[in-house]
Amino acid sequence: MTLPLFLAAAAEAGQSIPERFGLELKYVIWQLVSFLIVLGVLYKFGIKPVTATMEERNKKIESGIKSAEEMQRKLAATQEESAAILKKASVEATRIVEDARKAAKDFGDKQQAEATARAAELVTKAQQAIELERKKMLADARNEIARLVVTTTERVLAKKLTDADRAAYNETAARELANV
Repeated sequence: MTLPLFLAAAAEAGQSIPERFGLELKYVIWQLVSFLIVLGVLYKFGIKPVTATMEERNKKIESGIKSAEEMQRKLAATQEESAAILKKASVEATRIVEDARKAAKDFGDKQQAEATARAAELVTKAQQAIELERKKMLADARNEIARLVVTTTERVLAKKLTDADRAAYNETAARELANV
């Protein structure tokens, strides 16, 4: 709004606007040329490298973002894979533990069966040994009883028996005791 007033005041004074402001055409042209040179130098050495650097930086940022997204996808895939491996390992460990328990139970059952068999064998052997000992003891007892009978008979009859008589009495007593 002040520009129209300013122009109106300049027109009243009778001077042209460039004269009133002290503008000369040759200086305006030189200033325009200087401005264009400075603009060209700034564009070539300032704006263009800065723009190129910014574009390069934008490309690096984009590639970094793409790389980060790719890493996130890989991380997610790796996490899924490791979860699957852990689950598989857990199932395998459970199976191994169950197999070990079954093997231990089978081994324990086998050991128990073997111990039972050995115990039964020992009991059988002990019974056989007892039976042999019993038979031996009975035979010894028969012989001793026969000897006592012969000795008692000698005393009762008050005579000495010959070896043949003794043997006959022993056999008779042994037969009678065997029948008992």
